[in-house]
Parts: sequence; structure tokens; C-alpha cells
Amino acid sequence: MPLCRKIGADHTLYVDRYFPTQSRERSGFRYRVVLGVGGNVGDVARRLNRLWIYLKRQSLLYPVRSGVLLKNPPFGYVEQDDFINTTIEIATSLEPRALLRQLWRIEKHFGRVRSFPNAPRTLDLDMIFFEDRVVNYPELIVPHPYWSGRPSVRIPLRSMRRTFRRQYENFDI
Repeated sequence: MPLCRKIGADHTLYVDRYFPTQSRERSGFRYRVVLGVGGNVGDVARRLNRLWIYLKRQSLLYPVRSGVLLKNPPFGYVEQDDFINTTIEIATSLEPRALLRQLWRIEKHFGRVRSFPNAPRTLDLDMIFFEDRVVNYPELIVPHPYWSGRPSVRIPLRSMRRTFRRQYENFDI
């Protein structure tokens, strides 16, 4: 990862090819969704750059903008490597449950294996916000119930707000 800056004892910011970035607008999508993205197995920074390219080729969703990369320690199960996290705003016409299934397919495409909660993973995609909707299903809660307490979401999201201010004026980040 080319550019980095240590922010505290446990966190490091990185700027890479697609993080942060913004795509040209593509019409035809109904919703905007903010994803929390991360992983800690293998070359995660390279995988996230490949993810950005992969998402640009999708017909059901499209990456709009991304935040900085953040290297941070794991939580929950702590006997594992540090994570690289970011946020990506996507455009889609999928409803929340259909989008969740699509995100699971993308995780699997990038080698995700669900062995136990908070296990090491190649790629983790979490829905943080879905427009201004509130969703409460057993498999999906939006807004993500823990987003505001996680630097792995707040810091990249704040970088998106700083870089792309108008779109994020209503978020209390």
C-alpha cells in the first residue's frame, strides 16, 4: 500500500489506487447503499482493489465512491491478524434481502468461508446504510447496529464525507 499514516497506537490509514475514489455516475439504479468492507486473510489491499474492479463490471450494483483503507486490530475473536477495512457506497435497484444474497455471493467469489463468528476472512461485506430505510430481519439489520462504535466503519466513512461532502451532510459521523 503506497501512502500511509499512523493514527493512534492501533490504527493506520492507507490511500491506494481505488481508495478513496469516485466513479462516473451510472443511471438506472434506484437506491444508494453504504457497505462496510474488510478482510484479514492474504493480500487484502490487493483483493479490495480487485473487488472495486469486479463491482464495476456487475449489472445489479455499481460502486459509486469509496473511503480510505484502515488497518485496525480484530475484535470478538482477537487471536487473528489485523484487518484492512473501508467503506464503499454502491448504487443498486435490489431490495435489502436480495442485495444481502448478492453480497454473500460476492464474498464467496472472493474466497470467504464462514467457519465461526468473527473468524478470519478473505472478504467481509456488511450493509451499513440502505438509503434512509430501517430494516429489521433476523439475517439483516439496517442501519448496522454497531457501525457508530466501530472505527473500521466511522473513519473510512468520515473520509468519504470529507472528500464527497454534499452526499454525506445528513450523516452524524
